[in-house]
Amino acid sequence: MTAFDDNPSDPADLDPPPQAPADAPSLVEPAAEPLAGDPITYAASAPAALGAQPALPEDLRISWSWPHFALFIFFAGASFVVVQTALLFYYAPHQRMSQQELERYLLNKPQFIFGSNLLWFGAVLLFLYVTLSVLRDSPFWSSLGWKKFRPSLSPGRGPWVYFASGCGLAVFVALAGSQVHTKENMPIEELFKNRSNALLLMAMAVLVAPLVEETVFRGYLYPLFAKSFGIVPGVLVTGILFGLMHGAQLGWTWGIVALLILVGVIFTFARAYTGTVLASFLLHLGYNSMIAVTTIVSTHAFTRVPHP
Repeated sequence: MTAFDDNPSDPADLDPPPQAPADAPSLVEPAAEPLAGDPITYAASAPAALGAQPALPEDLRISWSWPHFALFIFFAGASFVVVQTALLFYYAPHQRMSQQELERYLLNKPQFIFGSNLLWFGAVLLFLYVTLSVLRDSPFWSSLGWKKFRPSLSPGRGPWVYFASGCGLAVFVALAGSQVHTKENMPIEELFKNRSNALLLMAMAVLVAPLVEETVFRGYLYPLFAKSFGIVPGVLVTGILFGLMHGAQLGWTWGIVALLILVGVIFTFARAYTGTVLASFLLHLGYNSMIAVTTIVSTHAFTRVPHP
């Protein structure tokens, strides 16, 4: 043996350590098996005595955080301005108009109204797809909460009960909204003065809006709010933002906006209760479909709507 040996003593020169009796209790606890998965799974599985955080529901284990949210808000605002400005220059008339005349002119241009909305919706979804799926190598739809219903949630009932509930919610809001004094010439009313615009609006309300709005509000925003503030505040904040988003087109008629906030809270509650955006999507689809069908029937496919 030398001073530079890795093993200071030859194991053969040492007496074997005394063996403990076979029936003696072990003083050394077996090593815990390593936990598989990401840090969130580890935090949810660690014992509370070690000061770990409470377990997160599976639908709140998200990969994005507040810096990503700030970037999302910036991109959504910037892309909206770019799309609107580009189409404004393309479709604007050559003669000079006042701001009010220009707004009325553009409201009668379905290419501008619905083209700008479709392009903006596409840009927002593309941003989420690139930043949450492509760059992170994650499945896009399931990352944003689009999952199948758990069988234990509605035994004996199909998911279309949410669609029917959305239809019933639309009837309730229509009855409650009829008691609210609305402002004259709300921006959305201008769209119904043109039959083509009105039909396109109904088509977008059924085919596009539920998919995009549920992906953004209940798929992206709600998990971030609920993870940061708690489930109940997350449901309320998401519902409030959903209602406020529709405020401008309603001329900020606060009675109607308050009803839409309630609708947003109900949609978000369904998302939180079931753990899937599919529930709030079906509610939203039923809600918008009932509004579209009753509006089309009551106006005879908008043939009784006065033209500008």
